[in-house]
Amino acid sequence: MTSTVAVIGLGAMGLPMAARLAERFDVSGFDIAADRLELAAERGVRAAGSAAEAASGADVVLVAVRTGEQLESLLFGEQPLAEHLRPGAAVLLTSTVGTSGIADVAARLEAIGAHLVDAPLSGGPVRAGEGDLLIVVGASDAALVVARPVLEQLASTLSIVGDRPGDGQALKTVNQLLCGVHIAAAAEALALADALGLDRERTLDALQAGAAGSFMLGNRGPRALQAYDEGGAEVLSRLDIFVKDLGIVGDAARAHYLATPVAAAAEQLFLLGEAAGLGDRDDSAVIRVVAPNRRS
Repeated sequence: MTSTVAVIGLGAMGLPMAARLAERFDVSGFDIAADRLELAAERGVRAAGSAAEAASGADVVLVAVRTGEQLESLLFGEQPLAEHLRPGAAVLLTSTVGTSGIADVAARLEAIGAHLVDAPLSGGPVRAGEGDLLIVVGASDAALVVARPVLEQLASTLSIVGDRPGDGQALKTVNQLLCGVHIAAAAEALALADALGLDRERTLDALQAGAAGSFMLGNRGPRALQAYDEGGAEVLSRLDIFVKDLGIVGDAARAHYLATPVAAAAEQLFLLGEAAGLGDRDDSAVIRVVAPNRRS
């Protein structure tokens, strides 16, 4: 039975996931930032002095990194975490890093008797703490036996999309193409409504009630209307995440000689937003790229 879990990376998503898992499992956590370790300890997570200490003896090692290069470095770099995994342990990759290199990481873990569970997720920090995430998974049956209890503790929607590590990343790449495009389109629509002198809230309500409605319009629209306020909207998903993710989309499309002009246009808006200093703002702040000066 899966009973011990390590969480490596206690950032905006890693910390609430660790706290959620601590409601059911014995959880140890590590982060390079001491304040994150203190916060984790306050929420029932045992603070470890290193990633190796956290992972030693764990059934599942949840990894929340930003890029594939960070994953490679963590597992096989100068202080290789892979050397501290117990036989049969599962490395649970929750980040969106793209498909490149995932098969190689899985093969290297398999060679030492461990599993890779490719499980990128969506939902944001609040939903992570509530166990209300959408998780798409690519993993072998043997890996799922180990990791499923952890996945079920975190997810309200758990989709097993394939039996190979990399399948989860592939579907998440498609998902992020649509999400990025939808956020950018919502920003353009609301900026146009503003320029035409329409009431912002009434416009948003009317659009959501008709065929133009979408999850992203309903979710990001109200926050886009707060983008011009002092401090902007509450940051639930950073703008620079979509710079990364739409870059992954572009790389995947080019690798398969597939044109994705709409996604490429959306990527440019997020890049401009990051260049304008909005990278750490909520991604709905991309409306400020479309319309820097809001109508008063």
